[in-house]
Amino acid sequence: MPRKKPKTEEPAAPETTANQPLRLTQLSHGGGCGCKIAPGVLEQILAKTSPVVVPKQLLVGIETSDDAAVYQLNDDQALVATTDFFMPIVDDPFDFGCIAATNALSDVYAMGGTPLLALAVVGMPVKQLPLDTIKRILEGGESVCARARIPIAGGHTIDSVEPIYGLVAIGLVHPDNLKRNSGARPGDKLILGKGLGIGVYSAALKKGLLSASSYTAMIASATQLNTPGRALACLAGVHAMTDVTGFGLLGHLVEICKASKVSAAIDYAALPVLPNVLDYLAEGCMTGASERNWASYGERVVVPKKHFGDLERALLSDPQTSGGLLLACAPEVVTEVLSIFLQEGFDHATVIGEVSAGKAQVSVVNSKAE
Repeated sequence: MPRKKPKTEEPAAPETTANQPLRLTQLSHGGGCGCKIAPGVLEQILAKTSPVVVPKQLLVGIETSDDAAVYQLNDDQALVATTDFFMPIVDDPFDFGCIAATNALSDVYAMGGTPLLALAVVGMPVKQLPLDTIKRILEGGESVCARARIPIAGGHTIDSVEPIYGLVAIGLVHPDNLKRNSGARPGDKLILGKGLGIGVYSAALKKGLLSASSYTAMIASATQLNTPGRALACLAGVHAMTDVTGFGLLGHLVEICKASKVSAAIDYAALPVLPNVLDYLAEGCMTGASERNWASYGERVVVPKKHFGDLERALLSDPQTSGGLLLACAPEVVTEVLSIFLQEGFDHATVIGEVSAGKAQVSVVNSKAE
């Protein structure tokens, strides 16, 4: 993981001055999946909800903090339903729409499903944003749904204080191919499909430090649909799957451990990292959500006594907006899994650790520092 300073280009988004137009990120207190309520707080909220009647057709509900609800329609079809929306993570309205839509559809792919249709969720400060800007946000979302070959069949709009955009995503999956976060088994290998660092990029963007090449890398990663999920779902050796979003790599891996009643270990040196992310971290570009994430689940993480500090912790808890698939699979299908990722253009996919028996926690090692 080289740490070459990204100083060869002008920043992609300089600090706003009085002569510059209002930036989308100025209108939101947080951006992307960093807007999520911290996992510890969310757990307390959901713990206080009243129990409801659960029909037998509901294959997946809220019990294991999975990516989507799944309702069985017949022997061959189950409906996958999810919603995801957030405030701007970038200033370009089209890019914001693309990222938000990609992120929403990711939950369908993470369950092993194929998207069927979407509904738009739109909240905009109409007195502050030009209508053309709002239109471009919606066009960004439409372009992603066109790539996924689904329609935006409706939605709902409100006048809000902060700009909000996302989708209700509906998909289908064969019940036998459904992948949850609760199926990880001791001996499984852990594979991550995308590089880490989207939250770091967003923090650098807000500070006016993000270079043009890093912005390009950010958009390329955050708008890459997690389509490998459909093919991975057909592999019996893939035991658990989720996507890494607002709670960071550690947060979503902890969810797998809790749901599967297993322990996990990851090698920090093996983690795929987006270009220049470590340099931006060294310059103090990290989100407040990263700290909130760690405060929520840090007690379930065992870290090395040496060569592990604030920067390493920040990367592992960095909120990923439209992040990669994280899966646990049998060792004998690792080659096939990586091949599926590569065939669909995911060149960051790599083995990052393994699952073992034990209490629900994550141990971090650093093979290059030992």
